[in-house]
Amino acid sequence: MKKWYLVSVLCCLILFISCKEESNSKLFVGTFSENGSEGLYSYSFNTKTGKLANKKVEANIKDPSFLAISSNKKYLYAIEKTTEFKGSKGAVIAYEIEKDGLKEINTVGTGGGYPCHVGISEKGDFLAASCYSDGSLSIYKIGENGSLQQNPQYIDHKILDTIKTSRAHASLFTPDGLFTADLGLDAVKRYIYNGDKFVKGNQRSLNLPDGAGPRHFKFGVNEKFLYVINELNSTITVFQRKENGEYISLETKSTLDKDFKGENFCADIHLSKDGRFLYGSNRGENTIVIFKVDTETGKLTLIGRESVQGDWPRNFAIDPSNAFLLVGNQKTNNISVFKRDVEQGTLKFLDEVKLPSPVCLLFLE
Repeated sequence: MKKWYLVSVLCCLILFISCKEESNSKLFVGTFSENGSEGLYSYSFNTKTGKLANKKVEANIKDPSFLAISSNKKYLYAIEKTTEFKGSKGAVIAYEIEKDGLKEINTVGTGGGYPCHVGISEKGDFLAASCYSDGSLSIYKIGENGSLQQNPQYIDHKILDTIKTSRAHASLFTPDGLFTADLGLDAVKRYIYNGDKFVKGNQRSLNLPDGAGPRHFKFGVNEKFLYVINELNSTITVFQRKENGEYISLETKSTLDKDFKGENFCADIHLSKDGRFLYGSNRGENTIVIFKVDTETGKLTLIGRESVQGDWPRNFAIDPSNAFLLVGNQKTNNISVFKRDVEQGTLKFLDEVKLPSPVCLLFLE
């Protein structure tokens, strides 16, 4: 009898430990190196309770303001503001993700000024760094061990327009090639790989109204729709992919409450994992705007907005369980945690943790 009792207790203990491990996910947080920040942090996030714990400094680097993780979950890439490399005002650092932390693989200069975003191809063979201050892209080949190869391809957006000032802000790879939002040129530029390098695609540009300022963007399921958040005119523009692979503008929605009168600058944009809800951050109004997505037509219906419980929500993330949304509030030095209604899309504030200048939240899923 005692033997069976001990076996039962042992099984329950194993089950308890297993469930406990499964309920925790790792969150990486990039910051601006101010207000006492030490660089790149991590937390454990409980996907049952929404609690953040076990804060850790993963890397003491300057301004790791954007992060990306490879699709095989083995490597993390962070941008760094540095003048260490000749001709660069920034760099990209490659890390191997180990059980007890990050192991640096190598660092390569961007060749451009003030990198603000990195995007990785699904196969993990290319990484694109968008450089804001000089409006350029640096495209790296990635080695089998996750290392960044030297001498990245450099694409200069300044030569694309002689009137506007290029501000490359975000780049994403899809089966159709490489898409780059240029805030200064009011356009999403397209590139394809010709077997040697990335060149202009057949549809070279998805143009937005003058002064829109496209900042970040997300693709819907199967890349049928593209959602672009525009920083300067506080809107979200929906593009639809046609059978020939070209995108056409479908509609544009304001992110602001009709009664809001102050200055506002949109920042980040994310879709729920089922593609049914779209979220965008407003810096100024200090809200997360919520839209319901018609998955057939791609069009948006406003649900409402939720205060971020802080100031200047530069970046936010939906957790792996799809049940929580976390916001990094740069100016109030806090990360706000919201419970997400997966059926209605609405948000309810739960808790916050203090952290200096959080500007990029990224889950290891």
